[in-house]
Amino acid sequence: MSDFVDAFWSHFVTVVALGGILACALLLWLTARFRGPSSADNTTGHVWDEDLREMNNPMPRWWMGLFVLTIVFGIGYLVAFPGLGSYRGTLAWSTQGEYEKAVEKANAELAPVYAAYTAQPVEKLATDVSAMAVGERLFLNNCAQCHGSDARGSKGFPNLTDGDWLHGGTPEKIHETIALGRIGAMPPMAEAVGSAEDVKNLANYVLSLSDSPHDSVRAGLGKSKFTTCAACHGIGGVGNPAVGAPNLADKIWLHGYGQEAIIAMINGGKTNQMPAQQGRLTEAQIHVLTAYVWGLSNNKTATAAGQ
Repeated sequence: MSDFVDAFWSHFVTVVALGGILACALLLWLTARFRGPSSADNTTGHVWDEDLREMNNPMPRWWMGLFVLTIVFGIGYLVAFPGLGSYRGTLAWSTQGEYEKAVEKANAELAPVYAAYTAQPVEKLATDVSAMAVGERLFLNNCAQCHGSDARGSKGFPNLTDGDWLHGGTPEKIHETIALGRIGAMPPMAEAVGSAEDVKNLANYVLSLSDSPHDSVRAGLGKSKFTTCAACHGIGGVGNPAVGAPNLADKIWLHGYGQEAIIAMINGGKTNQMPAQQGRLTEAQIHVLTAYVWGLSNNKTATAAGQ
């Protein structure tokens, strides 16, 4: 169905574009070939303001010439450039191509600047003020939309300044996350847990792992149900970076805090995606961005290393 609709609109645009040019050419031919009836004094008989008469003179040749040139230009443009539906034009020009050329040119101009940065390890680069200014700009342009301009995140988007890492906070892991992206998926677990009461008991047990406010009686009843969660979150709920399972014992809640939020997570599950930046950013840019993100939660270590 989508192919039919796409083909229809391509043909529709082509017909409208060519039809408009053909209509202009037809209008030009008709006005040149036929002249309306006129009186003996070469007027059309129309009179305004008592003595203002409309003459029945042919169109000026310069105007006719410009009209013809406009039609020729329109046809030539549609042959060379995209404008007839899905036809790309003989020059294969596109806004995407222009964008890619501009990015390629900018990357080439910035290559000498980044060359000095890529030669340094992440821990050292994080102490370089000029490099971190570049990293901050990269972060604001590519990451702040989700993680916030201060990198502290929000509900559903990790805080990058607190040292709590779903997939590991080493420079290598941060680089891997930025370059390849991540997909975090928690499946709905209510059916495996049991009844609604079992789910509520499990939610209270999860809250007890971080010593958050909870019903101790329900937590005791829910402890045995945690075996369905331990496969990912580990014994004691300390998390598993290998699969991106959050630590449930540190009072850091990515998708909301409290009994109801945890129950909703158990019942409905959750899927999060961090888009891959490889292909959008160069390897050198990812290296600088890695150093910037690493430094957000290791600023003291980075400062000490630079002294």
